[in-house]
Amino acid sequence: MQKIINSIRNNAILYISGLLAFISCFFVKPDMQYVGYINFRVLAILFSLMLIVAALSHMGTFDVLTTKLLSKIKTYRGISLLLSLLSFFLSMFLTNDVSLVTLVPFALLVLAPFGENRKLMYTLIIMTVAANLGSMLTPIGNPQNLYLYDTYKVPLSEFLLLVLPYSVLSLALIVLMTFILIKGTDKLGNPGRRDNKKIPVVKLLICIVLFVLNILTVAGYVHFLISLIVTSAALMILDRKSFLKVDYNLLLTFVFFFILIGNIGRIDSITGALSGLVSKYPVPAAILSSQIISNVPAAMLLSAFTEDGKSLIIGTNLGGLGTLIASMASLITYRFYSAYASCQDSKKNGKNDSYVLSFTLVNIVMLVILFALYLLLSNLG
Repeated sequence: MQKIINSIRNNAILYISGLLAFISCFFVKPDMQYVGYINFRVLAILFSLMLIVAALSHMGTFDVLTTKLLSKIKTYRGISLLLSLLSFFLSMFLTNDVSLVTLVPFALLVLAPFGENRKLMYTLIIMTVAANLGSMLTPIGNPQNLYLYDTYKVPLSEFLLLVLPYSVLSLALIVLMTFILIKGTDKLGNPGRRDNKKIPVVKLLICIVLFVLNILTVAGYVHFLISLIVTSAALMILDRKSFLKVDYNLLLTFVFFFILIGNIGRIDSITGALSGLVSKYPVPAAILSSQIISNVPAAMLLSAFTEDGKSLIIGTNLGGLGTLIASMASLITYRFYSAYASCQDSKKNGKNDSYVLSFTLVNIVMLVILFALYLLLSNLG
């Protein structure tokens, strides 16, 4: 029973989406149209990208990169800034989830020995914000971008120009936030770090080729079945363990939401009521709904009620800021930090509460500033 409770707690969005999809089937009886609900192209691309990133991570590519970059930095603030910038830029290509899964354990390993628990907490918070905001710049940076990019067929150039002002301001705010929250420039000693691994060059090159193949698929130059078959076959030979690292819960959540959205679209009373509201205020609707159900489900749900895909791109990316569940990637950092805090016997009481409060305050400040930019650009436009 405890395992079931933990599974529900750790995968709440999966179970909620499954339950809602199941309930919707009573209002719209299953038929052949259900097959048309599923966007197999998005699922295939997402699966392929997760496979490639898992293989790169398994061979130690990101550990080696991070260790080399950190080897010449001597201050806590410098390390914090570098980790935040890595989270920001890597998330554009690895997704926010994968960037945090890779970098947060590394940050704990590097910074925990210094005993600066408050600075460590703020570093992890800034890294999380950086990953969520950095991922907005590219269609493959996070799942909602990939879904919206494919659903609304937004040209790549228009996509980049749309989110570029928010990305530039986000980068400046992350640097500023690091200098404000991570105080002191004292030189540090040499903390324990991971040993460098030798990266197999052939495997690395193959993964790079596969990554480029999938980028071409996202851009529409290669059919998704070709990239799926080639990627799966290559990694089945090179690194079968990468298949175990794929987030199948996320893929299943997408399937459930495809069914839910498809059924809602066939219920005229619901569609009519929500279309007017979402069409009138798409960005605020996306931001507010993200605070409750997180931004990936919000993007999928709201797309059924508006043709304004660009506003949903902005709204769901900004909506990743705010509450701890606004972006599911934020929970990754929280889980790592909770595990770390529970091992600190003398400081564990109230530790997680302090993290949640600090996380929320930092996110609200960032959200207010970026939403102000949206209002400014809307008025100018």
